[in-house]
Amino acid sequence: MSNMEVENKSFVLDIFLHGLTNDPELQPFIFVLFLSIYLITISGNLLIMLAIKCDFHLHNPMYFFLCHLSFNDMYLISITVPKMLVNIQTKDQRITFAGFLSQACFVVVCTIFECFLLGVMAYDRYIAICYPLRYTVLMKPCFCVILVLFSLFFSIVNGLLHSLMVLHLSFCTDLEILHFFCEIAQILKLACSDSLINNILIFVTASIFAGIPLFAIIFSYTHIVSTVLKMPSSEGKYKAFSTCGSHLSVVSLFYGTGFGVYITSKVIDSPKKIAVASVMYSVVPPMLNPFVYCLRNRDMKEALKKVIGRTASLLW
Repeated sequence: MSNMEVENKSFVLDIFLHGLTNDPELQPFIFVLFLSIYLITISGNLLIMLAIKCDFHLHNPMYFFLCHLSFNDMYLISITVPKMLVNIQTKDQRITFAGFLSQACFVVVCTIFECFLLGVMAYDRYIAICYPLRYTVLMKPCFCVILVLFSLFFSIVNGLLHSLMVLHLSFCTDLEILHFFCEIAQILKLACSDSLINNILIFVTASIFAGIPLFAIIFSYTHIVSTVLKMPSSEGKYKAFSTCGSHLSVVSLFYGTGFGVYITSKVIDSPKKIAVASVMYSVVPPMLNPFVYCLRNRDMKEALKKVIGRTASLLW
């Protein structure tokens, strides 16, 4: 078979996503577990977005970025989990090559967008604590919108770049992947042609688009800690650190699980264990982020109480 025939065939291939396990006895448990996680994630992030929308006191840059983070988390989990639930329910694990590539592209976009948002939120806290008198001038609404748009633009460019590079590869037979969602790295392992350039591209873009926000986070919190330690009152120190606690927890959760999956994929040569590890960065952070911000942020607690109270009064 010629290279052209192989490449043309790749567009009509069916890819089999076997999920986390092939054990039929565990499938009902996994279905209920991930359905519960999905509903909790959607409900929690929707509540945060409603609370920010309805409470005038939360109309500031910090919560503007948090609203976009919640939307991104909802979108990320909606890309992956519903397809997995449908596969379990219908017992049809097939996905077209185009469908696989589309899902993988959106996963990359959402993941990188989350990195940028976390970096932008760290910069926002840096300005608020280190330059409080200039905060309203430096963090104007139009500037915040520009930051989000640029973050989204670079995330989309990165996702499309990886997807287009995969189109240059050839695949000879039907593909089977022991995973519950589509990842670029998984499809590269099954390519018949040389994927060295694609792997280099993944390393370079991940280093840039995940490394720059991480550098911004480290830079911001280095200066934040230095500024807070110079504050004379303990009450001021506590208030400053309390505004950063939620964000730091989310950053630790997202980057910690991301690095954990990366190390696992390099150390463990087991697709099943790598698939289980991927749950930690693709499913767990979107589910826990609302709880982190609700439990550690007093303003969010008050706003959520108001939303729930209004909703209960309307229902009754």
